[in-house]
Amino acid sequence: MNEQTTKNWILKAESDLKIGRYGLTMEKPATDAICFHAQQCAEKYLKAFLIFHGKEIKKTHDIALLIEDCSETDPDFRNLYEINADKLTEYAVKLRYSVIDSDDLFPPIEETQEAIAIAEKVKDFVLRKLKDEGFEM
Repeated sequence: MNEQTTKNWILKAESDLKIGRYGLTMEKPATDAICFHAQQCAEKYLKAFLIFHGKEIKKTHDIALLIEDCSETDPDFRNLYEINADKLTEYAVKLRYSVIDSDDLFPPIEETQEAIAIAEKVKDFVLRKLKDEGFEM
């Protein structure tokens, strides 16, 4: 268990969430970037949990894979599927590298708000689990 590294991952996750929340307040939100930061936030929180438990961190943006890795330590992590946390995976690469003539370059604002809400739920879930195990920021 490396508490400082866990804290660093959480700080980086918070930075992504902060950018995403702020982006939603803009007149013309950059929905693609906001969704990307929502995905990054969730990914980093899940990796923070794994690091706290001394687990190997895979080089992946796949939220479902990270949920499965976390659920090996705590099966409750499978509950994150109920909030569609794995849906965030599509924002990691697809939106950043979509071709110019694609019809789905920018998610609708409702979808973007949902992505931030999911990231916040992942954050709350992971922090609650870490706190239950004695972790403090």
